[in-house]
Amino acid sequence: MKINTKHTLLWAFLFAAAMGFLEAAVVVYLRELYYPTGFSFPLVPLAGDIALVEFLREAATMVMLLGLGILAGRTATEKFAYFMFGFGVWDIFYYVFLKLLIHWPESLLTWDILFLIPVIWTGPVLSPVIVASTMILLALLVTRFTGKRRSTRIGRREWALLTAGAGGVFLAFIWDYSAYILKYYSAAKLWTVPSRDLFDLSIRYIPVSFNWILFGLGELVILAGIGLFYLRNKRARTIEEDQDKI
Repeated sequence: MKINTKHTLLWAFLFAAAMGFLEAAVVVYLRELYYPTGFSFPLVPLAGDIALVEFLREAATMVMLLGLGILAGRTATEKFAYFMFGFGVWDIFYYVFLKLLIHWPESLLTWDILFLIPVIWTGPVLSPVIVASTMILLALLVTRFTGKRRSTRIGRREWALLTAGAGGVFLAFIWDYSAYILKYYSAAKLWTVPSRDLFDLSIRYIPVSFNWILFGLGELVILAGIGLFYLRNKRARTIEEDQDKI
């Protein structure tokens, strides 16, 4: 890994960790206003303008992380890697700072709302931390090999595994909420439900169980994709080093 790569990773780390603090600070304010006795399900309904601001804040966070990747990376693969690296660091330090500021979560198995787009994502804190760590692992491998070979890329089979695994993880995050909604409306009828009725139902939602099997399978598929990427680029680097010796 070149010195320039290490320098870029350092600043990407500091940027993402600072984002984690800002995110945690916002949550501290929101919980002081809406959950003065401590956060718990079901959710406290937010006023329309506040809910819109929260939605836009989440979208803005993704734009910032995408911007980090685009500015830090040189190739498309490297830009993706820095986005993943920033996302992973941001997510982990979000929980680190919440623990330092308000002593939450109580444990890694504490339930949390992870995302609101396109529906509510929930899961024990451990689950997003695992995903974030996996993202950082992939990003570091990409930057490691990119530092040696400018043509480093993620192959089609690797993309297929990463995408399939991410799909499984996504389904695990929305599994419990989806099961809750489908108790009241069928999948076919769901599209005709007035948004107000769906909102009223959502704020009564209390997580029951997390689909660890689906989550674990998704993670294993992602790790298989990362493993293929590592082995392929490791072999390619070895060949290049042997050619340089000739």
